[in-house]
Amino acid sequence: MPTRRQFSLSLLVLAALPAGCGSPNPDLLTLDAVPGVVRPGGPHTVLLQDIAVAPYLDRKAIVRSSEGYHIEVATNDWWGEPFTAMLGRVLSAEIEQRLPATTVFTEASAVDVRPNATVAINITRFDEAVNGSVVLVAQMGVSFAHKPRATVTEGIRFVVPVTGKGVTAQAASMSVALGRLSDRVAEALAR
Repeated sequence: MPTRRQFSLSLLVLAALPAGCGSPNPDLLTLDAVPGVVRPGGPHTVLLQDIAVAPYLDRKAIVRSSEGYHIEVATNDWWGEPFTAMLGRVLSAEIEQRLPATTVFTEASAVDVRPNATVAINITRFDEAVNGSVVLVAQMGVSFAHKPRATVTEGIRFVVPVTGKGVTAQAASMSVALGRLSDRVAEALAR
């Protein structure tokens, strides 16, 4: 029969086991706004509609690649906020930087605004290719409130090399690709 001391020691060992077997906290990443060319003009107020993303991208875990009939997801690297909300936040900041006379509102904004222009974006791919580059494939639509026939629509594809290894390098290249998308949107709004 075990002694009281042996029994207490056994309980301590058992209590420590779950703590040692738990998974580590995930690394949380974000996309950063990158500066672009400042343009004169542009509408006073812009509504950036909620960005539509391919469902495979809309998750906490970062999608590394979608090539070869396989979706590779980073095990312990997550976006620090919902993916579509992060895209809207970054794009809004980038468009305002590129068009200083323009204020961008998102659909999630608490401010009710009558926009002079509306931007809609669909993202169908935004991950890393086998060759080590980030691929962003999207469609963009820009419509103007007072020029109904002046709608701009465009299919877009950007390929940005990933310099470095790991998910942080991928996020940096994704930020550059998103900045290029913002350049296109700002160009369409400034026409």
